[in-house]
Amino acid sequence: MTLVKVNSPITKSFDGFFNDFFNEVPSFGKKLSDDVFGFPPVNILENANAYQLDVAAPGMDKADFNVKLDGNLLTISAEKKEETKDETAKSIRREFSHKSFKRSFTLDEKIDATNIAAKYENGILKVTLPKKEETKAVAKEITIA
Repeated sequence: MTLVKVNSPITKSFDGFFNDFFNEVPSFGKKLSDDVFGFPPVNILENANAYQLDVAAPGMDKADFNVKLDGNLLTISAEKKEETKDETAKSIRREFSHKSFKRSFTLDEKIDATNIAAKYENGILKVTLPKKEETKAVAKEITIA
């Protein structure tokens, strides 16, 4: 006897169905946030001295990015410029698409905003957010008069 399990929307919980519907496009298997909203995936790492944002943006150049800090709002945006077209060649099918995106992150007072650095290599934009040095309370002896 063969037992076959079928993933039916009727037997799924509402949360599971909701997440599958809005996070995955069933026919293509791609995330909806990547295709429709244009958000690239971001990893946030923390070590003893800094936070690091890793933005996966393959196919971009360093000049395509704009990293801006306005108050405590860090905005990372990119726009791939359209390449010049060759008039002698006829396009039969064009599947390359050049997208733009914009992501914003709210920074807290732990970040040293004057030393934020960014580097793009191997398709990943790495933004380093150094932590401020904690000021320790200085012990002070008070003389009694």
